[in-house]
Amino acid sequence: MTDQDEILKLAKALRAATPEPDGAAKAAALARAMENFDRLQGSADPSRQTSDRPMRAGFWTGIATMLNSLTSRGALAATASVAALAFGVVLTAQYAAPPTGPVIPLSKVTANELAAATTETRTEPSRDTALAATPGDAAKPASPLPPAPPALDDRVVAQAPAEMLAGQDAMAMPIEEAEAQRSARERKQIAEDGTLLLGRADEVDMTTMAPAPMADAPAGGEVVAGLVAPATLVMPDPQMIPEPDTEAYPDFDTNPVKLTAEEPVSTFSIDVDTASYAVIRSSLMGGYLPPPDAVRIEEMVNYFPYDYAAPEADEAPFKASVTVMAAPWNSGKQLVQIGLQGRLPAVAERPPLNLVFLIDTSGSMEDANKLPLLKQSLRLMLGQLRPQDQVAMVVYAGSAGEVLPPTAASDQAAILGALDRLAAGGSTAGAEGLELAYRVAEQMKSDGEVSRILLATDGDFNVGLSDPEGLEAYIAKKRETGTYLSVLGFGRGNLDDATTQALAQAGNGTAAYIDTLQEAQKVLVDQLTGALFPIADDVKIQVEWNPAAVAEWRLIGYETRALEREDFNNDRVDAGEIGAGHTVTAIYEITAPDSPALSVDPLRYGEAAATGAEGELGFLRLRYKEPGEDVSKLLEVPVMPGMGTVGPDQNFAAAIAGFGQLLTDAKYLGDWGWDDAVALALESRGEDPFGYRAEAISMMRLAQTLSAN
Repeated sequence: MTDQDEILKLAKALRAATPEPDGAAKAAALARAMENFDRLQGSADPSRQTSDRPMRAGFWTGIATMLNSLTSRGALAATASVAALAFGVVLTAQYAAPPTGPVIPLSKVTANELAAATTETRTEPSRDTALAATPGDAAKPASPLPPAPPALDDRVVAQAPAEMLAGQDAMAMPIEEAEAQRSARERKQIAEDGTLLLGRADEVDMTTMAPAPMADAPAGGEVVAGLVAPATLVMPDPQMIPEPDTEAYPDFDTNPVKLTAEEPVSTFSIDVDTASYAVIRSSLMGGYLPPPDAVRIEEMVNYFPYDYAAPEADEAPFKASVTVMAAPWNSGKQLVQIGLQGRLPAVAERPPLNLVFLIDTSGSMEDANKLPLLKQSLRLMLGQLRPQDQVAMVVYAGSAGEVLPPTAASDQAAILGALDRLAAGGSTAGAEGLELAYRVAEQMKSDGEVSRILLATDGDFNVGLSDPEGLEAYIAKKRETGTYLSVLGFGRGNLDDATTQALAQAGNGTAAYIDTLQEAQKVLVDQLTGALFPIADDVKIQVEWNPAAVAEWRLIGYETRALEREDFNNDRVDAGEIGAGHTVTAIYEITAPDSPALSVDPLRYGEAAATGAEGELGFLRLRYKEPGEDVSKLLEVPVMPGMGTVGPDQNFAAAIAGFGQLLTDAKYLGDWGWDDAVALALESRGEDPFGYRAEAISMMRLAQTLSAN
């Protein structure tokens, strides 16, 4: 019989109906339990304290033997308290074992308060008294048993049995009394997760079981990191309650077909975010189609690098390329692709970077694909920084704190040490963390340097300024200080994509979603320069279509980036940023006045008149600001029929645009379906050194299969 079988046997015994105990049986059973325990521990001295006895190789085997002996005796049927004592022995072994489980943090509590809480005493029968007890004994001498640590995370405590909290043993409350106080739901949760709550694994006094003051605690003795739970004693229950899905995505309607005669001008902010593509991949690899609101086609298209012409040294920081091609899903329509290529300066020429890691360490970040993956991701990034760069670290959970002051990027030991000490738990005081991060960034600033806050979170802001609109307004005000804010999203189940998008857009930064370490490599290593160093701020695109050549037009994607026509010339209106080496792609679908593929019948009494130069399809205007400047500059490019060269990049971008439409609303694609998208992507894959395009094709095939089920 295995140790797990013994634990299950004990669990059944604890829940078995038992008669009311009598004093003699109870005393005799207690004595036998203690004698068995001493015998197994190899000590003949009954007065010796058990807390300082060394663990032996056969300890767990001995415990299992003792439990088997206890559960086979008639005395167990006579008293539930004996079963509680045996359970306490198992818990004692758990105390002595090195904690390896999830991190369960304290709210902000001082080391002095923690020490005071763990030295209180309460009245319980001592070991010698229990051995000598006879029926009718009433004396109950006190023994020092510390209570549960203060201010534990309510979410975790609610799932742990009352008699298993740190500083208590199973004798704290008779099992029958504890069971009577619990609801059926509580008993179910206890059976699912019987976690013991202790102090940090490397900082627990094994004699008193009290967490020692942390060596790295800030001045004043505040305990910033959390408590560590040891390995969980789980009593299996076949009915597991799944975590509720509280994911949130921006709400938008798909861009419709517009009549040029009625609305000839299209205006929007550029977007270099890629979060949507990674979220889609996470969903598909999880075996389900992504939520439609999670699909932002522009972020799917912009996930991939394209070989657009780069600007010359004396030109603007980016260059616009325009290509006109047949639409793959309808020969009566055309696609106009606008590609922007940012200049990529040499690494040695980039300015020093002041980087503030703002890290969410709330309880919702404890999953393996959240805080643990976050730590691994930031480790990859640190190797790309230069000695003149500086790094600071701010964390937030129930409250915010600076865990690493501004430190030279070359001091890897200090940075990695602070990163490794991070632990998840508590509520999410996101607003407080943002405020502190901006203060730290302001202290690090110097002329000619770039300052950026890198917020890593699942977006679950539930304490303080938590609504997206309020956060957006706050960050919009703070961006005037010149500090950029970018967001890395982690995890699923409670991913608040709406909030992360609002923060990144308002903070003059970018948003990415990290679902794998490979994605961290792409975002934080391969594309680090573009992610952190801006070359153009507030980049806006405006296209005026010529009604004589274009009867209808449709912008594919960019729904959450739409601007009013008058916003284009208003330098106070925020827009997107282009980083060093970034590429940006926008795709329009247009229809000629005489095309049989027109979506809307022409007006009987309307007449389209040419408003531009003869032969032009439209006119492209771009506005941008040099970083740190307040006045924008203007670029203009006429859009001509047959403009540009159609190659693998243009066809692959069209395939990805079709992929996004198939995941959401494919009403504009006619009979063009999954097989067509896969075929187009396969034939236009081109150079794919890192396998990004091959992965996209696999995702298309997987989405096709899932959509057929």
